[in-house]
Amino acid sequence: MMVGYSFQFFIQASAGHPDEEGNTMIRKDQNGWKIDFSGGKTATPLLDTINYPVHMKNLSTQAYPHKILTGRRSRMHTIRKTSGLAGFPKRDESVYDAFGTGHSSTSISAGLGMAVARDLLGKNNNVISVIGDGAMTAGQAYEAMNNLGFLDANLIVILNDNKQVSLPTATIDGPATPVGALSSALTKLQASTQFRKLREAAKSITKQIGAQAHEVAAKVDEYARGMISASGSTLFEELGLYYIGPVDGHNVEDLVTIFQKVKAMPAPGPVLIHIVTEKGKGYPPAEAAADKMHGVVKFDIPTGKQFKPKSPTLSYTQYFAEALIKEAETDNKIVAIHAAMGGGTGLNYFQKRFPDRCFDVGIAEQHAVTFAAGLATEGLKPFCAIYSSFLQRGYDQVVHDVDLQKLPVRFAMDRAGLVGADGPTHCGAFDVTYMSCLPNMVVMAPSDEAELMHMIATSAAIDDRPSCFRFPRGNGIGAALPPNNKGTPLEIGKGRILKEGNRVAILGYGSIVQQCVEAASMLRTRDISVTVADARFCKPLDTDLVRRLAKEHEFLITVEEGSIGGFSSHVSHFLSLSGILDGPIKLRAMVLPDRYIDHGSPQDQIQAAGLSSNHITATVLSLLGKPKEALQFR
Repeated sequence: MMVGYSFQFFIQASAGHPDEEGNTMIRKDQNGWKIDFSGGKTATPLLDTINYPVHMKNLSTQAYPHKILTGRRSRMHTIRKTSGLAGFPKRDESVYDAFGTGHSSTSISAGLGMAVARDLLGKNNNVISVIGDGAMTAGQAYEAMNNLGFLDANLIVILNDNKQVSLPTATIDGPATPVGALSSALTKLQASTQFRKLREAAKSITKQIGAQAHEVAAKVDEYARGMISASGSTLFEELGLYYIGPVDGHNVEDLVTIFQKVKAMPAPGPVLIHIVTEKGKGYPPAEAAADKMHGVVKFDIPTGKQFKPKSPTLSYTQYFAEALIKEAETDNKIVAIHAAMGGGTGLNYFQKRFPDRCFDVGIAEQHAVTFAAGLATEGLKPFCAIYSSFLQRGYDQVVHDVDLQKLPVRFAMDRAGLVGADGPTHCGAFDVTYMSCLPNMVVMAPSDEAELMHMIATSAAIDDRPSCFRFPRGNGIGAALPPNNKGTPLEIGKGRILKEGNRVAILGYGSIVQQCVEAASMLRTRDISVTVADARFCKPLDTDLVRRLAKEHEFLITVEEGSIGGFSSHVSHFLSLSGILDGPIKLRAMVLPDRYIDHGSPQDQIQAAGLSSNHITATVLSLLGKPKEALQFR
């Protein structure tokens, strides 16, 4: 079979370990990779032991070896590139990708659904869910295990415990351990004869791990204090799962033995196999700096030195962190919250400066939002920094616990809009729509890094209602920053005009304003002068600015890097209710298309979305009755 063949092939090609192959490909590739060698050896025995398995990898870091071993080796150099392999499991990419993932902690839920469907349909295949200890900090994992134990379904859960959150959570001083870690009591099996025998086999294997690794598995914090019963049963067993482990996740032969034994058992019910691994195992630079080698660009294999492109500007994330620190230096009520994303959100810098005022709540966006709401009730000023796409996981809490109560929580939504190589799972397309529909929310978007600093100051000053601001992945444009990187509060609900023109007005929202400015420059070479305005606020909308643009121009074009139902909808809603649309003004909206944009370079994505400066230019030319000229820019 293909699975057996691929396993044997890799035994010959890479000394039995796909990490060597992956390392070589990463070295050659300029694109960003997520490196997690701890899951590589798990993938090999899984495929060798359980033919054509239905199994889910929780995140991309565990999926790369899986992709290499399932017929995609020759295309690995295309991963995360335009028209190449996705950085995450993707159902329409391979029959071996049983379930698409990208957001953490979903594999047990999906696996349980597949296991129940298998039983209802009378099938007889194995279902395996692979999940990391970092992902186990999310409530969904416990919800799934609770339901799994109740249903007593035949599902194998493999817990890859490398004492790392599988996200770019590097801190200033090194990698951060998960918030809440594996229970120190994960040692006991249920008193079934079959499982007692298997436990003895597992115990003999764990003795080979070595004292240091075994101590890591035995002495990490408990996931839930007080959940361990007097008999010594583990939390997993209390939830109804048979626990096996800890076992050495780097010993392929022993893993195969355990997987074979579990596979051979008739109707075993829920089984959790706890494997202990080391992130970056076998590659000294990664072992020494697992946090810095989590997401990598092209690098030198002997030294691990990464060849990162130099930029004259910092990332928006770093500008956010610097500005928030400046606000916090003069306001001791400011606190910061993130969901296991200290490095990704820039709050690692804030934590370094204010260790008692920064809170990592784990991969728990729901809790993060309501925790921030609780802080706000006592007069603190919480900034909740969560990626736009991840905040979707805590949306009910945003509505019910924050906006309904009009609590002044500030949401910093990083990775807004298109995000390049991470693709649709991480694309921040919907935040303007889902935040601007809330009655009490102030919704902002900066057009550059200086505006971002001003909006941070604006949010800090808003203390009677919630507020949010979105900013993109990538670097700033080189805008002149405010003195000492400390912003000045903006007048709420007021935009600004950047360029004065006639006939056509372009009203941009957020970082896409820069594309609008470029389009205006291109049109100027054709003796076409357009007005360019920066809306700044979606809610409250600057109705005076919108009214002026509509009254003084023949055409009004709104542009945003967001989905249908966002900023443009608010503009058209106002123009409709005010009766302005009954007049001569012609309105056009440029938004993200009503589909998911595949991964690729930022330039390719903005082209695919039809939001580049060329597309804006073509839209203006078409409105002015110059269709042939417009075709030159399509």
